[in-house]
Amino acid sequence: QLQIVESGGGLVRPGGSLELSCSSSGFTFDYCAVAWFRQAPGKEREVISCISSRGTTHYGDGKVGRFIISRDNKKNTVYLQMNSLEPEDTAVYYCASQYKGTDYYGCSLSGASYEEWGQGTQVTVSS
Repeated sequence: QLQIVESGGGLVRPGGSLELSCSSSGFTFDYCAVAWFRQAPGKEREVISCISSRGTTHYGDGKVGRFIISRDNKKNTVYLQMNSLEPEDTAVYYCASQYKGTDYYGCSLSGASYEEWGQGTQVTVSS
């Protein structure tokens, strides 16, 4: 059974930082591009960042600087470091993967490209 699990969400004060983790079971992230998305109630899903199997990264509009995506293939884990968080960052954050079949330098910022999705982890920014 294929599964992706996000963790690390929670409550953080404005200006604070948080690191999210994404791991898989039933398969590995080898030869996979992995991306982070978020969705707030009543809002459309928004892409944060993607990372290829070779470590190439892309960021959504306005996301460069405060968000940093990385991966540790030996731990089969992808991370999203979030800094200078504001209430507008409150959302459910999702991790998703796309199987490439081989090591690949690129990754997509389109949610339609991704095959497996996690259940999401809640991030709330509030004082």
